[in-house]
Amino acid sequence: MLGWAVTFLIIAIIAAIFGFGGIAGAAAGIAKIIFFIFIALLVLSLVANALRGKPPKA
Repeated sequence: MLGWAVTFLIIAIIAAIFGFGGIAGAAAGIAKIIFFIFIALLVLSLVANALRGKPPKA
């Protein structure tokens, strides 16, 4: 999911360089939304793992 956020960020930067304001804004917005979803899922995963209390397997 983080890869999708980075992809949309790159699309937004390229679109901004070429002057496509609407496309750049939309891609940047999508990248932000996906990034925050990724962060929320990461935190949820870390909390669930901490509550489970099992050590990670090597």
